[in-house]
Amino acid sequence: MRDALLAIDPFIRLLAKAALYAAGVGLVAMTLVIFWQVFGRYVLNSSPSWSESVAVILMAWFIFLGASVGIREGYHLGFDVLMYVMPPTGKIVLRTISDLAVLGFALAMMIYGTQLLQGTWGAVIPTLGLSVGLSFLPLIVGGGLSILFTVERILRRFSGLENANAFAIAD
Repeated sequence: MRDALLAIDPFIRLLAKAALYAAGVGLVAMTLVIFWQVFGRYVLNSSPSWSESVAVILMAWFIFLGASVGIREGYHLGFDVLMYVMPPTGKIVLRTISDLAVLGFALAMMIYGTQLLQGTWGAVIPTLGLSVGLSFLPLIVGGGLSILFTVERILRRFSGLENANAFAIAD
């Protein structure tokens, strides 16, 4: 298992880096769209009708992609206060409980996000002419990445590969 994890690490690291960069691009794009909306409303006195819908969709993408990378890097909430007083075995147990809770939440994101996508596919966003179901795609993709990164964390922990810098993507 250890060798398999080490073999797929470059791929998962690249995937996390791509998700992080995509989230950053989405944040910048949303900022530009909102700037255009404010400029149009207050300077041109003609606010673009599409800007709010696009901004909300971009926001969903960068939030869910960024959150999944945060899971991989260990930046999400956990049992930090107890970690300082727990023995090593207790830390492993608490981290695993935290990861299992995240895994359950991410699975629910994918399942219910898929149901929402299917249920709203026939409706159209009036200002964009696109399916409302597309707005739930970030929930599904973010949930899938969160599942992948959480399973990786658990497997690394039980293969003896976990350390403070194991998930860093900044290299």
